[in-house]
Amino acid sequence: MDELDKKLLQLIQTEVPVAARPWADVAGQLGIGEAEVMQRITALKAGRAIRQISAIFDTKSLGYESSLVACQCDPAREDEVAAVISAHPGVSHNYKRDHEFNLWYTVAVAPNSRLGLQRTIETLHKETGAISTRPLPTLHLFKIGVELDVEGTGKAGDKKAGGYSHKHRKTDAAPVNIPFVREMQRDLPVESEPFVAIAGKLGISLEELQRIASEMKAAGQMRRFSAVLRHREIGFSANGMGVWAVPGDDAEILRVGEKMAAYRAVTHCYRRPSYPDWPFNIFTMIHARTKEECNAVVAEIAKETGITRHGVLYSTKEYKKVRVQYFTDAEAEWEARHI
Repeated sequence: MDELDKKLLQLIQTEVPVAARPWADVAGQLGIGEAEVMQRITALKAGRAIRQISAIFDTKSLGYESSLVACQCDPAREDEVAAVISAHPGVSHNYKRDHEFNLWYTVAVAPNSRLGLQRTIETLHKETGAISTRPLPTLHLFKIGVELDVEGTGKAGDKKAGGYSHKHRKTDAAPVNIPFVREMQRDLPVESEPFVAIAGKLGISLEELQRIASEMKAAGQMRRFSAVLRHREIGFSANGMGVWAVPGDDAEILRVGEKMAAYRAVTHCYRRPSYPDWPFNIFTMIHARTKEECNAVVAEIAKETGITRHGVLYSTKEYKKVRVQYFTDAEAEWEARHI
């Protein structure tokens, strides 16, 4: 990638405008032509720098239940167990990590799921023959928003406001526009007027599409429309899950979590339940170019918060990483085979 590619990626991972000619708008911000932006995006997709360009929806606000799950299995069976887990259509992330709990996955189930979240996790536990399975649902969302420092200007202690958090979720959100979700979750074609084409498929005008997008963002149902990058392919090879055992009452845990979420390098920050064999209650995802960079961020957080009981779990193998596909038939078909 050259410097202009990096600026382009930095821009579109933050937002792609839902406009008549989105690539022309992006081109205007970069001071180049629309055709060049489209050529560069096509090349970056071919080079696997860009995973997908689509709407990023909030799972919970769409009525889905979801959880991170820690799975301990026989190391000799990791590939076999991971394949069973990844076969569930609601599993979007599935990683091997360097810990006794060696497989970590996220799973989401639809509002009309016949099994529900807990029974789905129990079914996967039984079918994999795992030694131990620990559901780790979000108890409090401090921050989610992957914006990698593609241009390499950041330092370990840098702070940055923003990101999607619990404040953006609405308890009285409007009904979900399911046809809109089904179309906007697809990878955006690299053509001059892609949103005009999407509006045409839905039988509405571009202005109506833009109105729905604005309403779903205001309701917290859609976080943004943007590019999702392949972090390893663009140099962020250290995927570190910082885990913290934060003592104190709810107010203290929330105070510390907000401090951790403020770090620019922290892309996800959650409060999750703890267990006797898993004492950590705050999770901070950090994507860095090296383990040394990642460890430096953890050290800065520890220094500021004073939390001494912590660790970093690094992913050593990626079994699955996709966007959740909402309101499809795939989950119902999986459940029909497993009930």
